[in-house]
Amino acid sequence: MIQLHIADRTFLQEQGDARSVRIDSIPGYRGMIRDRNGEPLAVSTPVTTIWANPRHFKADDMELKELARRLDLSLSFLKDKMKRAESKGFIYLKRHMIPHEAREILDLRIRGVYAQYEYKRYYPAHEMAAHLIGFTNIDDKGQEGLELTFDEALAGEPGQKKILKDRRGHVFRDLQVIKTPQPGQTLDLTIDLKLQFMAYRELKAAVDQHKAKSGAVVMLDARSGEVLAMVNQPSFNPNDRSGLDVAALRNRAMIDLFEPGSTVKPLTIAAAINSGQYKATDSVDTSPGYMRLGGSSIRDFRNYGTLSMTRIITKSSNVGVARIALSMAEDTVANFFQQLGLGQTTGTGFPGEGVGTLLIPKAREKARIATMAYGYGLAVTSLQLAQAYQVLANRGLKKHISLVKGMDTIPDEQVMSPDTSRAVIEMMETVTQRGGTGTRAAVPGYRIAGKTGTVHKVSAAGGYDNEYMAVFAGIAPVSDPRIVMVIWVDSPSGQEYYGGEVAAPIFGRIMGNALRYLNIRPDNIEAAASSVKEK
Repeated sequence: MIQLHIADRTFLQEQGDARSVRIDSIPGYRGMIRDRNGEPLAVSTPVTTIWANPRHFKADDMELKELARRLDLSLSFLKDKMKRAESKGFIYLKRHMIPHEAREILDLRIRGVYAQYEYKRYYPAHEMAAHLIGFTNIDDKGQEGLELTFDEALAGEPGQKKILKDRRGHVFRDLQVIKTPQPGQTLDLTIDLKLQFMAYRELKAAVDQHKAKSGAVVMLDARSGEVLAMVNQPSFNPNDRSGLDVAALRNRAMIDLFEPGSTVKPLTIAAAINSGQYKATDSVDTSPGYMRLGGSSIRDFRNYGTLSMTRIITKSSNVGVARIALSMAEDTVANFFQQLGLGQTTGTGFPGEGVGTLLIPKAREKARIATMAYGYGLAVTSLQLAQAYQVLANRGLKKHISLVKGMDTIPDEQVMSPDTSRAVIEMMETVTQRGGTGTRAAVPGYRIAGKTGTVHKVSAAGGYDNEYMAVFAGIAPVSDPRIVMVIWVDSPSGQEYYGGEVAAPIFGRIMGNALRYLNIRPDNIEAAASSVKEK
């Protein structure tokens, strides 16, 4: 006895520890993703995974039946699963169980059945922010969206602890924490969850109403370039991806490319004024309402005759902007578009972000110079178009687009003079006023500037088919721009398919709610009051 307790004590203790003391991993908590106000958008909750070692597994019929019931499996399926894996040392029985339900299985004390403690990602905003935030896989690794972009920063660093197991391999005591787990970084986004909800609700309703294929909304802070909201349709629930359509995963606002159509006409006017060859007070003769370039024709809705710069935008004259573009050096408009960010990555780092196309035309390519002036022959994303309008809204100063708070930013760039941007915004205001193409984008009490676009879609064969994209891009309030927003709806069905009929009303509803929510002071109270009196 003395020999055992004194002489052989250390040896026996080491032998006992070798059979019962183990080093176990402690999972690291994945960092939270929050909106600009601290509202949670992605959180990790503790879960328990039940696994088995088929080589050690041993259970009588009653235990096996009870195990199958608690795993929500048929008895025959569980038996077959264990038999097929009898030569293996590890198989999952059920991943990510609620901890108290997993505890009930462990309490059965079945030999060869063990627990692994993990975290499962949960997304409180459900469909509303799914495309932007993305999701993780079952092993808590980022797979899409910002979860993928910032996977390394969000991922926690696991710790280690010394545990004591019984002869069946079940843990019955934690002995010592060897290494404390480190949580991942918290990611604070620029989006506002309330604005996200407003945009999501209106876009979903409009896509359903017009039986459209898809749609997207991007809202920017005009002063900072921060993304305040970004929503897409169709969407998906990242908490339940069973039966998921892969097409619904795409963040269309950042990935899908389209020809922007008439929404770039104000940008062409800005390029002309900024070049010094035109003044905001100049006029252009658009008679006879069409022009021929080689084998193609450029037409207006009707012959508008001589139009001022403002009326070119109000009436959305293709001939007007084409003649302006052709009167300048062939690369003037294209270079200006490039400076605004069209056809260029925004630098957000979002996975799969579309780059677009913007080719500098040659002098002999008259048709390309002309069609680019009214939005054809180039491809952009919604975010790129919103960035271009942000420059207009911010007195000609281009800000780096940001999705995450506190990220290093690219230096600001003065793309056009404040006078040019102010003049063009005031021209765009006429679009939402009586006689303009976007009157349904108006917001009572506020001055709204914008531009409609009805884009003929390119077919698979390379020509134009009979489907359209309805687009509206705008700025508010005109007196002190704070919000920039771009909306498009793809292939609306039915009688309405113009940008002024489909996209403009969505813009008006979202913008009105956003201006009031952000407590932005109305700048057109007199007009709103007189409108009420007329009614």
